[in-house]
Amino acid sequence: MKGRLVFGLGRSGLGVLAYLRRKGLPADFHDDRPKAEEVAQAQAWGFAPAAQLSGYGEVIAAPGVPIDHPALERLRAEGAEILGEVELAYRLSPTPLIGITGTAGKGTTTVATEYFLKALGFRALAGGNLDPPLLDIVDQAEVAVVELSSFQLERVVHFRPRVAVLLNLGVDHLDRHKTLAAYHAAKLNLLRNLTPEDALVYNAADERIITGIQGCVARRIPFWPQATPRQTNLLAARLAARAYAELAGKAVDEEVLEQAQATAPQLEGRFEAFARTGEVTFIDDSIATRFDAVRAALLAAPQPIAWILGGVDKGAPVAELREVVRERVRVILAVGRDGPRMAQWFSDLTEVVPIHEAEGQAALRKAVQEGLQRLQSGSVLLAPLGTSFDQFKDYKHRSRVYRQVVLELGAVPLGGG
Repeated sequence: MKGRLVFGLGRSGLGVLAYLRRKGLPADFHDDRPKAEEVAQAQAWGFAPAAQLSGYGEVIAAPGVPIDHPALERLRAEGAEILGEVELAYRLSPTPLIGITGTAGKGTTTVATEYFLKALGFRALAGGNLDPPLLDIVDQAEVAVVELSSFQLERVVHFRPRVAVLLNLGVDHLDRHKTLAAYHAAKLNLLRNLTPEDALVYNAADERIITGIQGCVARRIPFWPQATPRQTNLLAARLAARAYAELAGKAVDEEVLEQAQATAPQLEGRFEAFARTGEVTFIDDSIATRFDAVRAALLAAPQPIAWILGGVDKGAPVAELREVVRERVRVILAVGRDGPRMAQWFSDLTEVVPIHEAEGQAALRKAVQEGLQRLQSGSVLLAPLGTSFDQFKDYKHRSRVYRQVVLELGAVPLGGG
């Protein structure tokens, strides 16, 4: 058998190669659609492209490489072990890990867990699915907090976090996993190697989670959803930090955690009430493109709601939002390429206003104006369900533009968050 193959370059693959270089470990690399600058970087570090995709004992595949890629299937049939960067970090670094996954809320919970741990005196660093990559920070941390996508969790083998956090099991990435059961199975790989010496922080209100954790032997720490998604995620993060501190034998000062919770960072584009006009509150949840995140936002936003919906349709089960729309939404402001079509699922339940402006800033400005015309109280909520790429660079750009037009139209900023 040959040695190690890094399959797929890009952010992930180059990060793996850089890590292996720091460890003094050899590897070849392969990419189906190589970019010249990435190949040049890999070769400058002393790595060579694979002459043929055969004979390797260990293959580290980038998250974007499909689990059933034909070349990976052939390598597996030859006896190669296929793993991902998370498994590699677990095997090569002694740093204990806290693993966080869920269909929605992972980023906020990850960053907040890092923040709580630092408040308790740990040299904690966060990475993984959010920047920076796990391999960039794992050896510099006393404890690493890892945001884990289903793509990453597909390829864990022996990976064992000391604290696992399971936020929710909803609907996403069916284009990748094909079935909801396969998607949930990937998420639940987070738990596969936990022992009674580890801790599991989990959402006790999620029936899919309750079913999925049966047989898990870790110490169980339940939480229940709070009034807003952010409050729920901060609670999960606080419990995770406390659980790790207890495992590490450090006393937990609840007053320190309380102070940290009041000042925990707010990630861009996550559910946040940021401005007000009279009795109308403006809420930014630009990252809410998953069904579960949008439903949570609609349940948390003050009603009546002017809901800004649209962008590029991801195929979410839109019809399953009909009940919450009937109860809470005064008007749907349908923006972007697919917004008007997506909104037709609700046209018999509430008013739908198609926003036809092609340019993103103009579309959001018009949506806010239309919402204000119809509300005396309640909230204007950006929780778009669709992705941003028809009118914006990404969800962060959409968030910034939304906030900008709201303030330009005379809303008063709210303090804190």
